[in-house]
Amino acid sequence: MKSLLIYFITGGLFTALIVFLEESGFRLWSGLATLVPVFTLVSYVFIGQSQGGLAVSQHAKFVLWGTVVSWIPYMIAIIYLAPKIGPHKAIILGLGIFFVLALAFIAVTAYFHLFQ
Repeated sequence: MKSLLIYFITGGLFTALIVFLEESGFRLWSGLATLVPVFTLVSYVFIGQSQGGLAVSQHAKFVLWGTVVSWIPYMIAIIYLAPKIGPHKAIILGLGIFFVLALAFIAVTAYFHLFQ
């Protein structure tokens, strides 16, 4: 339970830092911080400690291919839709696209026993 609290606080600190930088007018620093794969970085440190290097490697492969399948279409949707329908609606639609594709990716990887 203690480790879950540490994971929660660590993720929250990074998120708060990114928002703080953006709101303070440091857009380039906020953008750089957002580009750093903070959640995977923190997760891989903890996964590596508890499960070892092979688990981190398998997870990284899963995330890499999942990014291609779901994250890239999500970002393309945001880029295309935000100027046309506004950021909130674009984010909602983009997340819908993301989750449909991510769930399909998970189903395919589970069916074929990939990345295990």
